[in-house]
Amino acid sequence: MDAILSEVYSTVLPAAPFVLAAYVGIWLTLFVYVFSLWKKSKHTSEDIEALKRALEERERKE
Repeated sequence: MDAILSEVYSTVLPAAPFVLAAYVGIWLTLFVYVFSLWKKSKHTSEDIEALKRALEERERKE
């Protein structure tokens, strides 16, 4: 093996677990963020539907 490649591999390979951990952390953070946005969106949609029903009911009474 080339001396330069062996030096690069000896530098890069020990850091591989840290790189993998960083990718896993980023993906988990992204998943949690998207999940929280989805839950908030669902809650907001339910609130909008409740407001629409209340407005329709109010308009019927007038």
